[in-house]
Amino acid sequence: MNNNDMMEKEEIFSKVLRAGRRTYFFDVRSTKADDYYLTITESKKFTNDDGSFHYKKHKIYIYKEDFNEFRDILAEMTDYIIDEKGDEVISERHQKDFKKEYDNEDISSTNGELHKPTESFTDIEFDDI
Repeated sequence: MNNNDMMEKEEIFSKVLRAGRRTYFFDVRSTKADDYYLTITESKKFTNDDGSFHYKKHKIYIYKEDFNEFRDILAEMTDYIIDEKGDEVISERHQKDFKKEYDNEDISSTNGELHKPTESFTDIEFDDI
């Protein structure tokens, strides 16, 4: 197998979701037996003190035999969160400063910061699970 074959196998089907400082890559990949599986990679951008930046990546692998259960649990969890809290983002920043921001009509300026509260979850090493 030459390099071109290898590259084609990597590019079976991909989607990208950009979410603030995080980017999620969904990639269909091929096993040696030429079956398909899914990888989901979270890439998070960190800014260094000198202004340059680096990325931290976490990848999970999902195989066909787990698709149904994975999909069911993901749907159950996301539905639970929406049912409990709605789909509007509630951030610590919004709660602490809500009255002040509302008075200044400056709520939109925090849009870039909406992903802050989830930072505590990024320490999970998916490879360790």
